[in-house]
Amino acid sequence: MCVSVLVGNHSKVIYATNLISPLRMKVLISPKDEFEATEAVNGGADIIDVKNPIEGSLGANFPWVIQRIRSLVPHSIEVSATIGDFPHLPGSASLAALGAAVSGANYIKVGLKGSKTRDDAIFLMQHVTRTVKEYDTQTKVVLAGYADFRRASTLDPFLLPDIARSAGCDVVMVDTFVKDGRGIFDFMDEAACKQFVEEGHTRDLHVALAGSIKLPEIPILKHVGADIVGIRGAACSHGDRLVGTIQAESVRALMAMAKQA
Repeated sequence: MCVSVLVGNHSKVIYATNLISPLRMKVLISPKDEFEATEAVNGGADIIDVKNPIEGSLGANFPWVIQRIRSLVPHSIEVSATIGDFPHLPGSASLAALGAAVSGANYIKVGLKGSKTRDDAIFLMQHVTRTVKEYDTQTKVVLAGYADFRRASTLDPFLLPDIARSAGCDVVMVDTFVKDGRGIFDFMDEAACKQFVEEGHTRDLHVALAGSIKLPEIPILKHVGADIVGIRGAACSHGDRLVGTIQAESVRALMAMAKQA
């Protein structure tokens, strides 16, 4: 939140830390189809995040899948949609974001894969944000990066809050790019996650953390102040994000842990 304070005879704008933190952390579950979306809803998920895991960490699904899931999910539950681990193609990213918005998503999530500099990343995300907000000012834009940025050859995640704020995004997120069983805590310890959350909050952004999150790690994510935790694998049968399918009972266990924590 921006706050204006008087310093001498001059007004200075500062950012107030953690003023936007919700009363409880929201749990985002990422289904790939209508069946999984129904299971996620029955399990009590806060946000339904439509993705296609075959196409990558933030793989995009088809517009009609987003539309069908939006139509079956109760209006009280928000729907998110990923548009991919995106190369540095601002025009293509803007069109993809608009497609997700038109299909009914409340959150549009962009994986910042191809932009290699801060300025390039801001340029891409500014155009995505402009496109989405001109369609619907209430639709939220999520800038997502990767905790395993070195092996993904992407930007350091600690650059993301500044990029997201500069581009007018609503949410900043860290996930993992390579899905090989290693999760966010293999690349960012608890202190680093807390610092990332605080960097986002000081810029009036909501902060999401994801990346092969396991059930026992949910209390840690809540402790560091995450607004949203993103999960697929731990909600799937056999804990497998590709072969498994989301199960309502697994989602219930995750929701119970989030509320208890």
